[in-house]
Amino acid sequence: MGPAVEARELTKKFKELTAVDRLNISVNCGEIFGLVGPDGAGKTTTLRMLSTAMEQTSGDAYVLGLNVKKDEEKIRDKIGYLPQKFSLYPDLTVEENIDFYADIYQVRKEERAARKAQLLEFTNLTPFTGRRGGQLSGGMQKKLGLACNLIHTPEILFLDEPTTGVDPISRREFWRILYRLTEVTIIVSTPYMDEAERCNRVGLIREGRLLICDTPAEIKKIEKAANLEEAFINIVEGDSKEPANKPARNAAQSVAGGLRGSLKKGENRDF
Repeated sequence: MGPAVEARELTKKFKELTAVDRLNISVNCGEIFGLVGPDGAGKTTTLRMLSTAMEQTSGDAYVLGLNVKKDEEKIRDKIGYLPQKFSLYPDLTVEENIDFYADIYQVRKEERAARKAQLLEFTNLTPFTGRRGGQLSGGMQKKLGLACNLIHTPEILFLDEPTTGVDPISRREFWRILYRLTEVTIIVSTPYMDEAERCNRVGLIREGRLLICDTPAEIKKIEKAANLEEAFINIVEGDSKEPANKPARNAAQSVAGGLRGSLKKGENRDF
């Protein structure tokens, strides 16, 4: 069986800005793969290209063996994509939002009721089926978004910083739900190093470039670091040891500050 997702020299440019720079990754079927880096690293742009929401400037990407540029309609039937911001209808209830997604993906009527009940229980939203989406807490909105993206039983989920701005208890609960999706390949972007530790493999990116890709344990071993935050900072600062490389050193310090800020916002590292 080939990789679930593969990117080959994937590049995205916005005029003079290179948001993603010749990215090469391969994601195995059934794993949780984390794209980790500070704000502006290129995580969202990468996910949008892989999920066919944005066209690449150059390079190739494949999802379940399908080309993202040529087979986008076929790919969209097999994936789910959860953006950073709440993108559901705030005036619709929890149940109505799920039904709307079921209609979009043409889920058969005979399957819909059982599937919907299963997802509501799975995400702990059963008591809130009649509540409007706009009246849900941030954590519950994320779970609703997840339920909507699972209604058509996708093979791959793309999750763009799904727990940013969510309280620590909701973050922990969301990740417990992800761990139960054993038959789904998950690609999740996050600025939180504690969440990165929970992934099977992670790709650390900065300014659109992939710095390293491996298991969290192997990355820490290679960098002789106690945690991924320390490992990431070591990797970035490794490019700035030469006295002449002042811009790189400044960038490393910026990344270090961004990562520490992300960890501070996470509040609770213990899942």
